[in-house]
Amino acid sequence: MKLIKGVFKKRLNRFVVEAILDNKTVRAHLPNPGRLWELLIPGRLLYLKEERREGLPYTVWATERDGSIICLHTQYTNYVAKRLIEEGRVFEGYKIVKREFSSGRHRFDFLIKKGKSEIPLEVKSVTLFSRRVAMFPDAITTRGRSHIEALARMRGGILFVVHSPRPDYFLPDFHTDPQFSERLYTLRDFIMIKAVSVKWDPMMRFEFVKELSIPWEVYEREAKNQGAYIITGFLDRNRVIEVGLLGMVEFKKGYYLYVGSALNSLSGRINRHLRREKRLKWHIDYLIIHLKNIKSIPIQSSEDLECQIADSILNISDGSIKGFGCSDCRCESHLFWMRDNPFLREEFVNIITKYRIDRLSSLIL
Repeated sequence: MKLIKGVFKKRLNRFVVEAILDNKTVRAHLPNPGRLWELLIPGRLLYLKEERREGLPYTVWATERDGSIICLHTQYTNYVAKRLIEEGRVFEGYKIVKREFSSGRHRFDFLIKKGKSEIPLEVKSVTLFSRRVAMFPDAITTRGRSHIEALARMRGGILFVVHSPRPDYFLPDFHTDPQFSERLYTLRDFIMIKAVSVKWDPMMRFEFVKELSIPWEVYEREAKNQGAYIITGFLDRNRVIEVGLLGMVEFKKGYYLYVGSALNSLSGRINRHLRREKRLKWHIDYLIIHLKNIKSIPIQSSEDLECQIADSILNISDGSIKGFGCSDCRCESHLFWMRDNPFLREEFVNIITKYRIDRLSSLIL
């Protein structure tokens, strides 16, 4: 496959990106609706194909991370699955009966057969990973949750294809989509769940690397709707805001990142912060009503990570608000300021990966 190297500039929407190609800005179709925070960072290398898709002259096929090529073309993952099944690398003994098998209101990627038994198979493309652990999904997937329930009723299978040779383990991403993860965990005895890793070359040829283990004991320990969270938002102009006992506080235009925690209902605490109508209680409640483009990043954990996360963000931030959100600890602050969008800074994305994924590998027996 002939691919052209470009440089990622920015993402315009879920399916369109801008890239620099021969010193010119071009638009390309991105056949991947995931968040891709860890991959789509300005300056990252992109592999493009000159083909018209969705009215655009180029299609994004891959990027690079830590020296490895990561396939971003989710539809191509079915080709990978087909090859792996045919070569007996996964679901050994099964043959593919047909592609795009429908049952009721559900459509699955394959119908596979072993002996007289025919079962549906769903394939998922996994691009979220750290050094040893891969996770799925990287965005909430209502459709994926529905598929899990249907597969359990039909005693089907699901194959997670991890586009990196590095991870040894796979887990559902209970930080991002707790409901999908809970369904997969609860119904795991009724579904054949497989996760494999593959390695890509610049010609978009792949090779099978290994089947990954699924350490459900880590899920049982960590996925308990408790832990820490980061809330980010944009303040569109300089403001002076009254913040409880802190009094009148000056806030500069830019991005703010608040770190908090909840020992009981993590999702409930975050949802309360995000509500516009509420009694002002915590420091963040006074600021958040002025922010735009608000995002919440839950980090489910059996450990108290709040101050560690705050310290990590302090080290990469452009400033902080002294005493904000840290009245019950010795931290300088739990609210930090950045001039530019933190999700376009690799250092910030690496912090999310560290506390959401990297730390899990130390918990695996």
